[in-house]
Amino acid sequence: MFTGIIEQTAELIKLSKESSNLRLTIYAGFVDELKVDQSIAHNGVCLTVEKILEERYEVVAVKETLEKTNLNSLKEGDVLNLERCLRMSDRIDGHIVQGHVDEVARISEINEVEGSWIIGFDLHSNTDLIVEKGSISINGVSLTAFDVGEKFFRVTIIPYTFYHTSFQHSKIGDQVNIEFDILGKYVAKMSSKPAKR
Repeated sequence: MFTGIIEQTAELIKLSKESSNLRLTIYAGFVDELKVDQSIAHNGVCLTVEKILEERYEVVAVKETLEKTNLNSLKEGDVLNLERCLRMSDRIDGHIVQGHVDEVARISEINEVEGSWIIGFDLHSNTDLIVEKGSISINGVSLTAFDVGEKFFRVTIIPYTFYHTSFQHSKIGDQVNIEFDILGKYVAKMSSKPAKR
């Protein structure tokens, strides 16, 4: 479980294809604090640490993960948003994020507005699971959605978030990982079931 508050960004230094899987080698400042089998969200995707090396670690993304996220479009040198899993004694400053991506969206606009950034996203599905001023995770970052249309929404990025995440490197057309708010998903599931008698 995560909160969508990015701990640090890190460089993807190596990609290795292994059958239908993809091994990622990541240079990160907190490597000395990691242990094998630990969960870390990478652009919002929960992956397990498999190997720890000097100043870097390795994780593997399986075929299903590659098909449902933007990890299959990564290149060596790309910057990733990282968040280690939540300790139960921590404050939840963002919202509850599972690290299970629902779909990939496309950045359709980036506008700087008086020191903040408004970024628009096009979805493949409709926005039934997004509510105006509701929480959403984008590449692992907890944000608030607004201007929610049928297959479109926007977020505002404050300067701190912009400069402390991979959003500072974003371009129109980039693919991003979307995780809808888990509370909204539960409500949608319950409301779609017929009442039991």
